[in-house]
Amino acid sequence: MQIPQGYTHHILPTSCAPLVCKLHKSIYGLKQASRSWFNKFSTTLTSQGFNQSKYDYTLFTQGTNSTFIAILVYVDDIVIASPNPAAITSVKDMLHRHFKLKDLGDLKFFLGLELSKSKSRIFMCQRHYTLSILEDCGMLACKPSVVPMEASLKLHVESGTTLSDPGAYRRLIGRLLYLTISRPDISYTVHKLSHFVSDPHSGHMDAAHMLLRYLKHTASQGILFKTNSDTKLHAYVDADWGSCIDSRRSTTSFCVFFGNSLVSWKAKR
Repeated sequence: MQIPQGYTHHILPTSCAPLVCKLHKSIYGLKQASRSWFNKFSTTLTSQGFNQSKYDYTLFTQGTNSTFIAILVYVDDIVIASPNPAAITSVKDMLHRHFKLKDLGDLKFFLGLELSKSKSRIFMCQRHYTLSILEDCGMLACKPSVVPMEASLKLHVESGTTLSDPGAYRRLIGRLLYLTISRPDISYTVHKLSHFVSDPHSGHMDAAHMLLRYLKHTASQGILFKTNSDTKLHAYVDADWGSCIDSRRSTTSFCVFFGNSLVSWKAKR
């Protein structure tokens, strides 16, 4: 790295050629700093008996049943979950011994998600994120729609005229894709609209605007997880048998319930 501005070495003359520093450890701002931080954090957790998930490297678990603890990490944001409040306190104390932490209390916001909980339920939505999409698109005052897409609408690559600003369509679809993590009701529509991001036309944008009108009507909608639900898995799947006008490919969708709570879903061509 370059020597910080204002630093003068007590031996070398100030008129010498430009110098660089040899680092002995990672510091904030380096391209490898985030990896170094995660390696340090994960090593600390595994040394304390936590198991790192093979399917999601940012998930760490320990114990079972009433002693179960889960830690989810996103860069330096950490979520701790457990049915045992004493276990959560113990983990916080352990982390405080190794790192400088700021305890923000009960989880209410995380990566655009809004969460509220009681003894009988947890509710997850993206209301503020939805409203920010509507505001950026100038549709906060739009007329609401009760459906995300007309059932008879058949989009294809030549639906309407070419957009003068295709980037606006691509940005909108990207934000809508993130919204589907709490809105399974728009998953199919967003999946259909995402087919045309390479060459969007006016018909595709009109369909996207109708979806925004639906989001105006359902901005506070989300997913409810109830504590009194059973622990059985139920899965459902469906396909439309080659309805794509351009490719004649099918769209397949599935949803998985844990008890009465929807936990996984997807629409895929």
